Amino acid sequence: MKKEIVKTSDGSNTLFVPELDETYHSTHGALQESLHVFVKEGLQFRSELKEVSILEVGFGTGLNALLSFIEADKTNKEIQYTSLEAFPLDWEVVERLNYMNLVQSQAYAEPFKKMHTCEWESYLEISSFFCLRKLKVKLQEVHFENEFDLIYFDAFAPRVQPDLWTEEIFASMYKALKPKGVLVTYCAKGTVKRALKAVGFELQSIPGPPGKREMSRAIK
Repeated sequence: MKKEIVKTSDGSNTLFVPELDETYHSTHGALQESLHVFVKEGLQFRSELKEVSILEVGFGTGLNALLSFIEADKTNKEIQYTSLEAFPLDWEVVERLNYMNLVQSQAYAEPFKKMHTCEWESYLEISSFFCLRKLKVKLQEVHFENEFDLIYFDAFAPRVQPDLWTEEIFASMYKALKPKGVLVTYCAKGTVKRALKAVGFELQSIPGPPGKREMSRAIK
């Protein structure tokens, strides 16, 4: 599918897919959205953990992984990061995005490139505190059990990928989490919240990132 680079309201880039009429991040601010939804309300919410196992649904541009890497670097956390992506982007596309300018440190440029160019299906040590495992697989095909402290649920919106926002999928995510594990997502649609509750999650509707009134945090 064709992808176009567009600038969001906070100055950060995202990708627009004309065929889906969808962007990879919020047009109100790609960087702000990732920092708020996944770092602040996910990773920082689990601040009691010095070692964190994360599952990301949708590696995409790698922005969530990059920001998690930076947060771990600042807070001395150790992260094992598993990311699912059925349709990976070429590095030649990603390197044209302006993330390095925005994080204001070229020290993260090489780790970010390594995240995108490393081999798939096995853990790779990006640094002494961050291990990445990318799985080229559809969400419906994975089966984890009691493995993760935190899930970044960052699939395309229900309008675009309705089959990824079902009770069946969230039951699988519930099983993948350890006790007290947390799932965070930008989506606060009623059908999604009902599906999360139906499979056993304790749901918290909390303030969303700029341009979005609410987001969802679900606790096992």
